[in-house]
Amino acid sequence: MAAAERQLRFDLQSHSTYSDGALEPAQVVEIAAGSGVELMALTDHDTIEGVPEAIAAGSEHGIEVVPAVEISSIDLDGPAPRELHILGYRIDHGAPEVQARLADFVDDRRRRTLRMADALREEGWVLDEEAIDKRVQQGRSIGRLHLAEGALGRPENAERLREEGIDDVGDFIRGYLIEGKSAFRMRETPTVAEAVDMIHDAGGVAIWAHPFWDIEDPDDVRGTIDRFHALGMDGVEVFYISHTREQTDVALERCDAHDMLTTGSADFHGPDNSLFSRFLAFDTFGHEARLGAIAG
Repeated sequence: MAAAERQLRFDLQSHSTYSDGALEPAQVVEIAAGSGVELMALTDHDTIEGVPEAIAAGSEHGIEVVPAVEISSIDLDGPAPRELHILGYRIDHGAPEVQARLADFVDDRRRRTLRMADALREEGWVLDEEAIDKRVQQGRSIGRLHLAEGALGRPENAERLREEGIDDVGDFIRGYLIEGKSAFRMRETPTVAEAVDMIHDAGGVAIWAHPFWDIEDPDDVRGTIDRFHALGMDGVEVFYISHTREQTDVALERCDAHDMLTTGSADFHGPDNSLFSRFLAFDTFGHEARLGAIAG
């Protein structure tokens, strides 16, 4: 019997300055290639603006870059309305209708972020208004990272940050800008079903991103995978930098039951990020991913 074919070294989620990453797309690709990644995706939030640059850099560095996007969407059928992220791979990123639909999502993301900025101001935080306005005027995606950076960079907030033990953007986001916290505001569109349909209409593959980053209860994750499979979701990002072996096994079991794809990533945001700073920094715990059409 022939030996099994070696699986590509993959890392299928990363971010650039077009959303909440620290580096330009070409720099992200260069670091991925230098880390030994053979198959990667630039998955900026609700935008594909950086994809052409990333693909060109991939050709230069000998690494395949999958055209992709990460769509923030609303799950209305869980225990309560919540925001979950859907990854779209192999989408036709040059199609005008795809770009127009994503532009609508970016607009909603921007409006949601500005509502959170208003909530922070109401709570007494001073923000870097110039930096926020600049991204808005440039038409670039703006999110929680930029609000956190805007608060941490203002000297007026220094004493309060010390008192609350907030040392970095992650602390600030967890303290104020996630579901259940005072300045969090829910998106208005799209729903999960709409995100999946948009990805499929664009010729792509729809994957639920980092399930245990957003949901703690294993039974809730199981049930959500079952529901998403019924919606036509193609797979789940089972292997993720913060997933434990037990969490990985839970997600993998449900994907196996539905014959769904299983992907993975270290969710690279930049070399100085407190958690998402290295490619390939996730564990498959001895399992093999099922990448299907994502691998080409």
